[in-house]
Amino acid sequence: MSERTETALVCGAGGFIGGHLVKSLRASGIHVVRAVDVKPLADWYQTTDGVENLCLDLKDKENCMRAADGVDMVFQLAADMGGMGFIENNKALCMLSVLTNTHMLMAAQAKGVKRFFYSSSACVYNGEKQTHEDVVALKESDAYPALPEDGYGWEKLFSERMCRHFEEDFGLVCRVARYHNVYGPHGTWNGGREKAPAAICRKVIEARNSGVHEINIWGDGRQTRSFMYIDDCLKGTEMIMSSEIDEPINLGSSELVTINQLVDIVEEIAGVRLKRTYNLSAPKGVNGRNSDNTLIKQRLGWEPSIRLRDGLERTFRWIDEEIASGAQGR
Repeated sequence: MSERTETALVCGAGGFIGGHLVKSLRASGIHVVRAVDVKPLADWYQTTDGVENLCLDLKDKENCMRAADGVDMVFQLAADMGGMGFIENNKALCMLSVLTNTHMLMAAQAKGVKRFFYSSSACVYNGEKQTHEDVVALKESDAYPALPEDGYGWEKLFSERMCRHFEEDFGLVCRVARYHNVYGPHGTWNGGREKAPAAICRKVIEARNSGVHEINIWGDGRQTRSFMYIDDCLKGTEMIMSSEIDEPINLGSSELVTINQLVDIVEEIAGVRLKRTYNLSAPKGVNGRNSDNTLIKQRLGWEPSIRLRDGLERTFRWIDEEIASGAQGR
């Protein structure tokens, strides 16, 4: 694809989604001039040749100014986060990401950035609308009255409002996507920050390899979720960034499954059946959450559509190879 004239900065580029996004933007012809993450370069999930890769703590305003210099677009994905086990036990760390979001908005305005993308989360949604497994899919308006996930959800909701007011007061064009459970290869699969699809894949692989055909599941297994494969996330992110949608919008699959069904699928991929035990005291988040995609279909004529079975198979194969190679995960 021919090179386009836009230049971009990806914040959080050393993470799972950010690493994929840099490569996707480059493939679409956008010149990613800078990729930034707080982690040492050796700990980045992926790096891309021809990009200035910087290790900077974007909670610091001056680092944000340096990062935003000379770019047309900012993709702000940098955050201290992980799966539910991390979010429920690290609320203060999650809240501190508000410094990164605020300083990046200030830097984008000061440096004349034309468009600013913010990766929000389905954790902004009112918890009282997610108390049952047979949840009604969440519409964008369901974020208010506000009762988001404690810590991480409040930080995301506050930063959505910051984007709104920077657009209203300063003219910085902001686009906000509420990500719903993104998964895929080159993500975290061990160590405490992994999300459910990767955790289940790892546990099934370990059970198969050890011959101890048992799996422990957090919660009772009846909690429901939808999971979006990384390729759909990347496509949606780029479409939303270039759109005229100036309110937060869902970016997630509407294919709802229970955690037990998620385990069923991974067992089928692995060719094993496991005895299940349940840890009812482990962090499990809300009882039910799904993405209402009415708005994104209306505005973009598109919604995430990669089947969970297909995305899980690709993810499982990658994690299986990682474990076989002796990798420890991230």
